[in-house]
Amino acid sequence: MAEPLLRVEQVSKRFGGLLALDRVSFIAQPGRIVALIGPNGAGKTTLFSIIAGCLPASEGRIVYDGDPIDGERPYQLARRGIARTFQIAQPFAGLTVHENIAVGAHLSRPARREALAAAAAIAREVGLGDLLDRPAATLTVAGRKRLELARALATGPRLLLLDEVLAGLNPTEIHDMLPVIRAICSRGVTIVMIEHVMQAVMCLAEHVFVLSEGRVIAEGPPQAIVTDPLVVEAYLGRGAAHRMVAAGTGHA
Repeated sequence: MAEPLLRVEQVSKRFGGLLALDRVSFIAQPGRIVALIGPNGAGKTTLFSIIAGCLPASEGRIVYDGDPIDGERPYQLARRGIARTFQIAQPFAGLTVHENIAVGAHLSRPARREALAAAAAIAREVGLGDLLDRPAATLTVAGRKRLELARALATGPRLLLLDEVLAGLNPTEIHDMLPVIRAICSRGVTIVMIEHVMQAVMCLAEHVFVLSEGRVIAEGPPQAIVTDPLVVEAYLGRGAAHRMVAAGTGHA
């Protein structure tokens, strides 16, 4: 098996007396899609912020492409090939879709013409090719999600961290986004996705890690995770897993 592109090793994060992450470890293999799932408040976005250099870890380390990257700033990690999206898309409202994407493309393309050309290609890839001249402020929620994805892709990542990129979309919009994400991975981009939409997790992820109260409580292929009693209990509350077993809908 290839060396993981990303290795999170025993990472903890404290905010004063609050232990938000407790010795979390997981890996992401090159060219694969890994999902991080768990109830609200489990520490998923905090973990993304540490990987992306927005927050320091209290303990543990992050290894990317064989190198420890602890202490590096977000712009340094972007140059290494790490990009992330955010739960709430906040484009540059005064710029067009084309210009928004070009901001990311400028990371490796100083010339404006080259950055705009790359941005147009990425817009087509994510389904925004017909909206290049549209002001970003006029996009729907689905359009803003695609723009958030496009801006991250424009930096040319090898590792893409997707933080609930499907949140707020209706079933049709989610269905339309799945092949876009799958195509990004198929060209060699490693994806780690935080997601509550289990349809997407089941369709896209090859391996799932489950966070609850700052700890990894389960991992495995998505088909096994959805029936794991610990996972059911974390999402639905204490005793839910036992009721599922008793009803014949789960297994211990």
